[in-house]
Amino acid sequence: METETQELVSWMRGHDSSVSSISVHSSGRYAITTSTDTAQLWDLDTFQRKRKLNVRQSVGIQQVFFLPLSNTILSCFKDNSVFAWEFDTLHCKYQLPTAVEGSALHYKVFAVTRDGRIFVAGGKSNHLHLWCLESKQLVRIIQMPTEVRAVRHLEFLPDSFDGGSNQVLGVLSQDNIMRFISIETYKLLFVIGSHEEGISTAAISPSGRYIASVMENGSLNLYSVQALTQEVNKPPPPLLKVVEDWPKCKSEANKLTVRVTSGRSEQPRKSKGSKIQTRLLKVQMSTTLENKENELPGGLNKKRLQVLLKGYGEYPAKYRMFVWRSLLQLPENHLAFSSLIDKGTHSAFVNIQNEYPIKSRKLLRVLQRTLSALAHWSAIFGETPYIPLLAFPFVKLFQNNQLICFEVVATVIVNFCQHWFEYFPNPPVNILSMMENILAHHDKELLQHFIKYSVTSQVYAWPLLETLFSEVLTREEWLKVFDNIFSNHPSYFLMVVVAYIICSRAPLLLCNQSKDFEYFFHHRNNLDVNAVIKRAYHLMETTPPDIHPQRVLDDFVPLTKGQYPVFNKYPKFVVDYQTQERERIRQDEIEYLRERQLVHELEAKAQEQKAEDEAFYRKQELLQEAEEQRRKMLLEEEEKLAERRQRLAAVRRELKVKELQFLDASRRRFLKYQLDRREMELKRLDDDIARKVSMRDRETAAAVQDIEVRQMELESHRQLFEQRLIKDQERITQEMREETDDRQRKADLEDHIVQRWIETDREERQKAQLVAEENLAKVEQKCIDNEWRLQVLNKLRHDDQDRDKHYEEIAKLLHDNRVKEAELLKAMREAEEEKWEEVAWRKARLEEEQKAAAATDVHRKQFLEDEMNDALELDEKLQSGGGYFGRRQELVRQERELMAEVRQLRQKLTARAHIRRPPALGAPTRWTT
Repeated sequence: METETQELVSWMRGHDSSVSSISVHSSGRYAITTSTDTAQLWDLDTFQRKRKLNVRQSVGIQQVFFLPLSNTILSCFKDNSVFAWEFDTLHCKYQLPTAVEGSALHYKVFAVTRDGRIFVAGGKSNHLHLWCLESKQLVRIIQMPTEVRAVRHLEFLPDSFDGGSNQVLGVLSQDNIMRFISIETYKLLFVIGSHEEGISTAAISPSGRYIASVMENGSLNLYSVQALTQEVNKPPPPLLKVVEDWPKCKSEANKLTVRVTSGRSEQPRKSKGSKIQTRLLKVQMSTTLENKENELPGGLNKKRLQVLLKGYGEYPAKYRMFVWRSLLQLPENHLAFSSLIDKGTHSAFVNIQNEYPIKSRKLLRVLQRTLSALAHWSAIFGETPYIPLLAFPFVKLFQNNQLICFEVVATVIVNFCQHWFEYFPNPPVNILSMMENILAHHDKELLQHFIKYSVTSQVYAWPLLETLFSEVLTREEWLKVFDNIFSNHPSYFLMVVVAYIICSRAPLLLCNQSKDFEYFFHHRNNLDVNAVIKRAYHLMETTPPDIHPQRVLDDFVPLTKGQYPVFNKYPKFVVDYQTQERERIRQDEIEYLRERQLVHELEAKAQEQKAEDEAFYRKQELLQEAEEQRRKMLLEEEEKLAERRQRLAAVRRELKVKELQFLDASRRRFLKYQLDRREMELKRLDDDIARKVSMRDRETAAAVQDIEVRQMELESHRQLFEQRLIKDQERITQEMREETDDRQRKADLEDHIVQRWIETDREERQKAQLVAEENLAKVEQKCIDNEWRLQVLNKLRHDDQDRDKHYEEIAKLLHDNRVKEAELLKAMREAEEEKWEEVAWRKARLEEEQKAAAATDVHRKQFLEDEMNDALELDEKLQSGGGYFGRRQELVRQERELMAEVRQLRQKLTARAHIRRPPALGAPTRWTT
């Protein structure tokens, strides 16, 4: 789960039962999750499972966790077996032996000190087993008070000055009371919780300053460890009792078992192999013979500490932080320090990671906060370039307690860096001159060597001062040196610098280049630090008073309680000027960064716009190419389609010609057949009339037969004629439809040709041509209508000749239209005028033809009426002739009806011819039936 965004990062599945504990490696990269049946190792970078620990169901797992500050995994099982595994290879390193007889208990809860040396286990008993993981032995069995019957939780109380070897253990028992005991003195220090307000769970802060507990009633209590241990810090009487009267069969367990008690008793006798005895350090509290000025906080005495330091050369690593804290007399001004921290990061150290790229983010953050607090305390520290070098060793040493770190650095600056800032921004020339005088007094040859090669005190002394020896000494050597510096007068610090130079005289006398000297005082050298410390004490004692730094430097003065002292021992105008310049430079840099960011944004926008334009033009080019390709394809398809249409039109023309030829031949054959039949009938009538007198009887019989035959023939002729008329009507209709379709297709083709021609010349005469085409189409339409009507009349009058002329005129008109469409605008207008004249002429001609046709119809009607009258008269005269003449009269009547039907059909055909006009050739419009 991401703590800032509250989003689920990963879901690690693998356990079949509930997870009882989670342990994270000190690097933060790996984690171990434990359930009753298995333990699994996870990679927190990839959230993947690396290894899995399986056990038998009969055994079960209690807890698996990482040991602090090591690559060892400790696994505790329900059968009280404890195994240690190597994290890299997951091979078993060792197994803790079984507890001594009479001291076995079922392990349920566990705790380990921060240095990973002491391991404590507890369970359903009032005993705690104390194991030493270095010797892999059970070193002590602690018996809790009788009220404790089972232990629910164990946790060590951290301390910033114990070096990770935690001495206070918190024990939460079944009565919901948490007792804190010392694992060295076995004293009950303090208790939280009660029977009325029991504790359900508890947790201790990493700094060891607070204890948070969830009570049984649901409330959350927060305890201050400093307030709880206020009475405990007083010198206590021994509170240890040894159980010595147990049976001899349990003698070995008796030697290890101690009881936690609150009464006074004598110190028990312990075996020679007991490690707890060797750790106890008792300081005599009698101070009646000591001066009051040598008394230090915590019950320590400065004179006795100096004696101890001269005897051992250094303070014990376990108590060094506590001794330093007492020697420097730190006030621990929490409120004042919090007010400095609340001011935030100082502007001078915002980008400190660029100048000092420290790998540890935590260490860099602590350094930045400490330097910012110093800069807020006094403005000089925000302008001093070597403050990070001076403070870094203490920051690295006290990174877990920032208050102590700040106060140690401030105390060092106030007391051991006296008169350093009087010549700011230059190095402390007065201090360097003082050290040069000491060097001249004790080793003139070495000083002459420095003068010979122009090596000043800023080369051989100032690097050691500004870095506090952190560049030339190892951690252990540096701690040993500052054990002596903090235990002596501030002038001893300068003597240590001179002693270091004098002890290094042999390699320095061999150097003859300035770079060699600079390298020597900025890197570690093969030098015995104990000799340097002894030489510094010798210099303190043998230096004359007139050049001794103690004459100039003040005695040690601790920081004031409550508020930190004012630090203004520097040229304020220089610092203020540098501060103003730094602020001006910072504002200029901010303005420059803002302008650069604006320029980058503009460049990014320009690049983005350029990319968009390029993409747009590229897309347009692709579209144009695609359009050209499609246009070429369309032109090719149109050309192919035009060729197909031309071929199809040619085929249709051939078919039409063949059809017309076939129809013409059929019509001619039918007409010839009709003429032959009529001639034969007339001839037969003439023969019958010539022979009727002489052959009356025979003719009568033959006439009867002939009349019957004639009646049958007439009936068949009538039916055949009707069929022919119907066929002719259908054929004419089909011809008109085909002709109309053909004309429509031709008009479409011509429209396509005209459209292509118009597209070619549309830039010059598109609008004028459209107007001319419309006028010309109207004229052509009228001309075609008149011509078509004229042709219909000629067709009715002249039959074959009129049809031939009609086709020829249509072909001529088609040819004329194609030629006229290719002419220019002026020619088209002239053609329009000529067509109007032709329209007038054809209209007049049409009127004449209509008159002639009307006269012809009148004449034909008159002729038919005369013929009919003559036939009627002849019938009346021949009525007396018998049945023959009656039949003859019937035949004449049928012929009359037939002629009337022919006239009606002809009138219908004429009307249809007027209605179904062919479309105008070359006209832009289309007609539909």
